[in-house]
Amino acid sequence: MRYLLPKMVLCSVIALGCGCADRASMMPNPDVNLRKDRTVFAAEAVKCHPFKSDAPRGGEAVARAEVDYTIDKVEIINLSDEQWDNVQVWVNEKYVVVVPVMEPKKLKKLDFEMLFDDQGHSFPTSKAMIDKIEIYRDGKMYDVKVRPAD
Repeated sequence: MRYLLPKMVLCSVIALGCGCADRASMMPNPDVNLRKDRTVFAAEAVKCHPFKSDAPRGGEAVARAEVDYTIDKVEIINLSDEQWDNVQVWVNEKYVVVVPVMEPKKLKKLDFEMLFDDQGHSFPTSKAMIDKIEIYRDGKMYDVKVRPAD
């Protein structure tokens, strides 16, 4: 009986790992719109490419982003008073994720494995740096102020 509990825990961990193989994150995203399989994120990203370098510039977005390399996550927030729909969050002009709705003052958590390039490769989870984050919405490209997590 004393060995039963560790075996049950081990089996649970293995089962969770197998069940999450195609997920972009281990824990469900707080935003139900971002609870998708990696294949869906990749397919959406491919449709967004190429990077819209010729899009009109909208200046600095009323938003902020924080990058946590320890847990491979970007947290981004819309600091305006208006809702943004169908936002493309671009990282380093190469990786993108579509955020269906960015509500005012609501933090969005984006795992690195939600960001995909035009070949369907996700943002590297080791030794990669985020130099720039931009959002594309309403036909314009906006710069997002980025800082590393504490």
